[in-house]
Amino acid sequence: MSQLGTLKYTYLTYLSQPATDRVLYRSIDKGPLRSILEIGVGNGVRTERLIAVAMRRASDAELCYTGIDLFEDRPAGAERIGLKQAYQQLRQQHVKVQLVPGDPFTALARISNYITGVDLVVVAGDQDADSMARAWMFLPRMIHAQTLVFSQTVDAHGKLTDFAPLTRQQLDKLAGLRGRRRRMAA
Repeated sequence: MSQLGTLKYTYLTYLSQPATDRVLYRSIDKGPLRSILEIGVGNGVRTERLIAVAMRRASDAELCYTGIDLFEDRPAGAERIGLKQAYQQLRQQHVKVQLVPGDPFTALARISNYITGVDLVVVAGDQDADSMARAWMFLPRMIHAQTLVFSQTVDAHGKLTDFAPLTRQQLDKLAGLRGRRRRMAA
């Protein structure tokens, strides 16, 4: 699927299911990506599609993908893929793959100093809210000024919403950096 044709791209951006993912595919096709961080891999379908769309604009540089998920430890009934199966599936896409098992907080705490310059961050809405609330503080050190950050939430009826872009100010607020960034710059 690394050679994504126009018909397949049109399907992904306007007709694919779940519809909540379409905004991601449309947004990432605007420029080349070298690095993707996805928090919440689920069953791996969105991941494969994200990589395929990102490869449309890929330069000669290798695309790096980092996925954080509970993998086999996801609750029963939740969409999931095994760690080994995910790795095998994603390596077929010809990208550099790093999969980090664990909840968002512990996984990001382990890798946040090693993964920098991320071009795209995708945070799935099915993540543990407490863990994600503490994990936001690691993201500002992993991104740059042009990074696209998308987050999904759960609505009042328990359904996942569309992915929404986050501004740097929103991310700083989630990370608890409201006044600290100004003080650090001074």
